[in-house]
Amino acid sequence: MNISISRSRAWELLCAYNKDPFHLQHALTVEGVMRWYADDLGFGEDAEYWGIAGLLHDIDFEQYPHEHCIKAPELLREGGASEDLIHAVVCHGYSLTVDVEPVHQMEKVLFAADELTGLIWAAAIMRPSKSVQDIEVKSVKKKYKAANFAAGCSREVIAKGAAMLGWDLDTLIQKTILAMRSCESSVNAFMEGAVMDGMSAQDP
Repeated sequence: MNISISRSRAWELLCAYNKDPFHLQHALTVEGVMRWYADDLGFGEDAEYWGIAGLLHDIDFEQYPHEHCIKAPELLREGGASEDLIHAVVCHGYSLTVDVEPVHQMEKVLFAADELTGLIWAAAIMRPSKSVQDIEVKSVKKKYKAANFAAGCSREVIAKGAAMLGWDLDTLIQKTILAMRSCESSVNAFMEGAVMDGMSAQDP
């Protein structure tokens, strides 16, 4: 795959449009999740590309929430992103804000896992550990079935994403938990340091 922009440039671009620590933490988490999935699914040589797509997937959300995945192409093209990377970012909004369907395996994973990471994280912070390290599938499924819990995380998208990948819901949840476990400590360490430094756009 064509990595049209470097990891450091992608982070710089993200920070140009996102300042909220919550959004930056989510971006870093999805980056780590995507890198894990690349390795797990046999696309290890493309892990950097998968990670950059995850990092930039919500580039327009903070400043342009009503144009999410609609404004992104403009911002990404100005930043030097390739059209395939732009497609990957945009199609995670399929059926929500755009009619651009995920095609590549990476795009299907991003579509499926993005909303789910939010749900898993919301469930994890309610636990005594406030960590994904000890959360299990059954706990996440219980929250998944509670429509009023993390209501902003679309169950329809999560279910549709699992179907796109040919997985049942348990498989998607289990894999995404493992992916989040793989990057939780590094994301938390960076965010703690960044807050201490005044949320600078320093490359993590």
